[in-house]
Amino acid sequence: MRHLSKVLNKVCGKIIVLLACLLIELIILIQKLRSGQISTRQYLKLIEKNNPTIRYTKRLKAEMAAECCRVCLCEFEEGEKLRELKCRHMFHKDCLDTWLQQCFGTCPLCRKQLVPEDLVFRHRQHRNQAENHHHLPYLFSPFLAPNTLHITYPNSSSTH
Repeated sequence: MRHLSKVLNKVCGKIIVLLACLLIELIILIQKLRSGQISTRQYLKLIEKNNPTIRYTKRLKAEMAAECCRVCLCEFEEGEKLRELKCRHMFHKDCLDTWLQQCFGTCPLCRKQLVPEDLVFRHRQHRNQAENHHHLPYLFSPFLAPNTLHITYPNSSSTH
């Protein structure tokens, strides 16, 4: 009887933790729906719409003021994907997209606004919430599986 009581207590405890996790997930989902956050994919589509990708060619080289990306400082090569901004600065597509995803909605050189500030803010909210949400399983892991945590220490007696 005592063993059954211990088992039931463990099961009830795990059910309570599971329900708490589900409640937190539900709250996060409701917050996402209310805030109008912009996912990274939506954000990148907006960037692509306003600053389409082009391919670097020798003909394009003659028209350009700079022959290298001012983010990574590498020279442009034939066939690479670039973005030309309204301010006429050019960057590797991936370099600029990374820059813009790091919460900067501006040209890396002249700081001209490329993405409206409210959209940058909403994308930043989405990223922050996604990062926080990613850590939730680690917060609850000791409660969900207490017997699965094994710490191993290096063997100090081994020789190389």
